[in-house]
Amino acid sequence: MENHEMNSAKDKRNNLIVITLSVLLVALAILFFWQRNSYQTDAALIKAEKDSIASELSRMATNYNTIRSENDTLNKNISFAQTKVKDLLAEVEQVKNVSYQQITKYRQEVTTLRDIMRNYIVQIDSLNQKNQRLMDENTSVKQQVTEVKTANQQLETDKKKLEQTVTLAAQLEASELKASGITAKGKEQVKASRIEKVKIDFILSKNLTAKRGAKNIYVRIQRPDQILLMKSDKDIFQFEDMKIPYSVMREVEYEGNDVPVSIYWDNANESPLIPGKYTVDVFADGRNIGTTVFDVK
Repeated sequence: MENHEMNSAKDKRNNLIVITLSVLLVALAILFFWQRNSYQTDAALIKAEKDSIASELSRMATNYNTIRSENDTLNKNISFAQTKVKDLLAEVEQVKNVSYQQITKYRQEVTTLRDIMRNYIVQIDSLNQKNQRLMDENTSVKQQVTEVKTANQQLETDKKKLEQTVTLAAQLEASELKASGITAKGKEQVKASRIEKVKIDFILSKNLTAKRGAKNIYVRIQRPDQILLMKSDKDIFQFEDMKIPYSVMREVEYEGNDVPVSIYWDNANESPLIPGKYTVDVFADGRNIGTTVFDVK
């Protein structure tokens, strides 16, 4: 009797163990299939993103074939940028097992290359507008020269010379212009990682013939890759017959005498500066009144 009860208890334990192992086996099988499906889904998403990046780079490389100007320096920069696009496309196409980190890196590089291309398009459009305007003005002048009599020609020439002299005499000038990177404490710094601001110092020179009153001083700061530092697309000003973007602006009260001016570009919440030579242009009264450069390492 006792042996029967012991065997019965033993059978129950064995059955319980079998059931427990079966449940664990089923759970492991479910987990295995879930992980495999998850991995397959992730792999498909990564491949789709990689294909999208490659497609965008391919379109960008093709579009560069249509971007050309009459400026040799600009054409060299465009050709260099196109080469970078092709190199990145070749890298993306050759890589086999790509990770999320690589996809993020490629997407960031594509964004940067797209912004560079847009900047070149804007520059070429600006140059084309200037060239067209110069051609129109040249044609107009030739027609006037043909139609106007000799006496009136001389009078008109003298008048234009006088107007140009007066205009040139009244133009403002930024003398002793200097730009440099500085730290948050105002110390000059050339290392990109430590630059918090860009400081632009100059003297708005004495000019008794210039118009007095409040003057809006605009500064454009271009990176070594020709990208303009700017806070907003709405930050634009009138330059000749165009409206162009600026980096930073300050209003100055001008009464005809020397006025020391300091203007700052705050880079604290912007992308870090890149090494290279930066170009700074200063504008007032719709004219470029000074240009300088500074280096970042």
